[in-house]
Amino acid sequence: AWSHGNHEAAADLAARYGFGPIRELWKMRMTTAGVDLPEPALPEGVSLRTFVPGKDEEPWLALNRAAFAHHPEQGSLTRADLDARMAEDWFDPEGFFLAEDGRGNLLGYHWTKVHPRHGGHPAIGEVYAVGVAPEAQGTGLGKALTIAGIRYLQGLGLHAVMLYTDADNAPAVALYRRLGFTRWDMDVMYGPVAAG
Repeated sequence: AWSHGNHEAAADLAARYGFGPIRELWKMRMTTAGVDLPEPALPEGVSLRTFVPGKDEEPWLALNRAAFAHHPEQGSLTRADLDARMAEDWFDPEGFFLAEDGRGNLLGYHWTKVHPRHGGHPAIGEVYAVGVAPEAQGTGLGKALTIAGIRYLQGLGLHAVMLYTDADNAPAVALYRRLGFTRWDMDVMYGPVAAG
């Protein structure tokens, strides 16, 4: 069971039924005003392009499965899931960046999202998903892709960018903090805990 915002009453209720925290999902945010990010430093032989509907669906799904093999939601996305997201009003292939090697093999991606203005809240960008193939991890590609997407969102005139990340994903949290993100909110998943 998820507690969005991890309210104290949710923790009390969970404890009453023998549940404990099993996953923390952080919301992180950065303000883009005055932030001057460098050009993305891509590994040698790697180039960026944007997603091409009708061409990239299956290669992207294979990359996503490899990049998120151990992630409970992201790694299990299907073609139907992808098609459903592409049918949403917010989908824009211009904000869906793919990294490929010289042979056209996909090595990573950064899929951005724009949340429109809502009431008094201005539009905000999102680092929707960043994934890197296992063979390209540790090369700086994840950082380069993240920067490319944030620069794109800045170019749209968005005042802030947000993201979700698992609290125990130490490399991602460290990268996001170095880029200027801070924790904004936290959701906690509760589940049965073994008796000690």
